[in-house]
Amino acid sequence: MRKDAKRRGSLFISLWFLLGLSLSARQAIELSKGQSLYVPVYSHIYWGSTQRQYNLACTLSIRNVDPRHSLVVTHVDYHDTGGKKIRSYLEKPARIPPLGTLEYYIEEKDTQGGSGANFIVRWTSQESMNAPIVQTVMIGVEAAQGISFTCEGRAIAEYDK
Repeated sequence: MRKDAKRRGSLFISLWFLLGLSLSARQAIELSKGQSLYVPVYSHIYWGSTQRQYNLACTLSIRNVDPRHSLVVTHVDYHDTGGKKIRSYLEKPARIPPLGTLEYYIEEKDTQGGSGANFIVRWTSQESMNAPIVQTVMIGVEAAQGISFTCEGRAIAEYDK
């Protein structure tokens, strides 16, 4: 009986060790010199049995999480549900210093993006660095009701990793 308990204990410790290695591998920091990111936007959502439209304001937040290196945002393009570019938010590249943030805002009344709108954000750096956190924050308030949620950007192209 004692041998079985020891075996189970050894097996448990081995599994725990392997699980720890697996989780550590997933959390490895990947450095990049630039990316194109797809970031979902909802200028409105639908609710109720008649699919009423609930308009939302949106803030795009580009956060440089690298404590040592600046990054340069080269494109911030807003596309509608059909994929058509509505507008570009940058006339010239914008530098974000270490731990700095760049934000863009779409008003609640601006519904031309639709429920499947998106931003394409492109950034670059001279140095390999931590990729920025790029999110949209949607919020809507109607009467005494409010809704808010976030969406995370996803890399769709990598440059000089």
